[in-house]
Amino acid sequence: MSEDAQDVVLIVEDDPSILMVLSAYLSSEGYRVLQAGNSEEAFEILASKPNLDLMVTDFRLPGGISGVGIAEPAVKLRPDLKVIFISGYPAEIRESNSPIARSAPILAKPFDLDTLQDQIRKLLA
Repeated sequence: MSEDAQDVVLIVEDDPSILMVLSAYLSSEGYRVLQAGNSEEAFEILASKPNLDLMVTDFRLPGGISGVGIAEPAVKLRPDLKVIFISGYPAEIRESNSPIARSAPILAKPFDLDTLQDQIRKLLA
């Protein structure tokens, strides 16, 4: 269980089944979960929700904006926002040459949910 049940996590994932599994798991761990199925929804949430602690985002998303393309402006606006990238193509994230991609954890799909939880705990500690 999350030490602070008020931790708010935004999940950005275009695969509905993965989004559902991650949301259900993190909710059961005590996080308040917000969901975005694409970059447009992610930007709407980032613009309207003042309290976000962490974003878990897929790299490849529909609409031509990657997870890195969402994370970079989000962290500029919210310097305390933590980011975890998830992807079936983790090398693409590293190759993006983004400063955030060099510092944020990257989990290769498929990953264990406990591994995700461990990364979240480290980032929010």
